[in-house]
Amino acid sequence: MHIVHIQIQVKPEFVDAFRQATLANARESMKEPGVARFDILQQPDDPAKFVFLEVYRSLEANGAHKETKHYATWRDTVEPMMAAPRARTLFTNVFPDDKGW
Repeated sequence: MHIVHIQIQVKPEFVDAFRQATLANARESMKEPGVARFDILQQPDDPAKFVFLEVYRSLEANGAHKETKHYATWRDTVEPMMAAPRARTLFTNVFPDDKGW
């Protein structure tokens, strides 16, 4: 599995529009065969802060996601809504895994 956490700070006046664009992207992303999980989290005490938890079946699936039309539409739509560049952290799973940990 290829796991990505993305932290996004949205300009307060764009929170609702960002959510709408992001939900549309997430719904389409879940239709991709290489996507295992695509969670969108919003911080309750600061609704302009979001974290995406994206789980791909492979590194190649993550690359394929970035080539989709819905991702390009989302990226181009929300870029001006962000208060700062998005931050990304990559992970690999320790448990559960295919080794029976």
